Amino acid sequence: MSVPLVRPLGEPAIRTIAMPADTNPSGDVFGGWLMSQMDLGASIVAARVAKGRCSTVAVEAMSFVAPVRVGDEVSVWAHLVGTGRTSMRIEVSAWRRPRDGDELTCVTHATFTFVAIDEAGRPRAVVVPTRTIDV
Repeated sequence: MSVPLVRPLGEPAIRTIAMPADTNPSGDVFGGWLMSQMDLGASIVAARVAKGRCSTVAVEAMSFVAPVRVGDEVSVWAHLVGTGRTSMRIEVSAWRRPRDGDELTCVTHATFTFVAIDEAGRPRAVVVPTRTIDV
């Protein structure tokens, strides 16, 4: 998966600020924190597609291409790229904007796979949407 050069269309699924508690000793944001923000953004799309509960089952090809620093605004875009009988593939990218600037930089991207689950936690069928679901 190549690094997105242009900000995705539409509104981000999530927008947040990187805080000191989210950083490693070097002052950069932990990759795990960033991955959790991306999982949250993807889960919004998955829940809308599945019309209910779903669970993350895989993350493919995550690449960290630029650091996030304390105070940066982090925006996460997510969109559905495919469905299976019970699963959904969602492309996710995270972008940073310095607190005192306007330039957006893609910091990481990945494809998340979710499975729709029923009340007992078992996989259930996904109804394929007739239109693209972006947040």
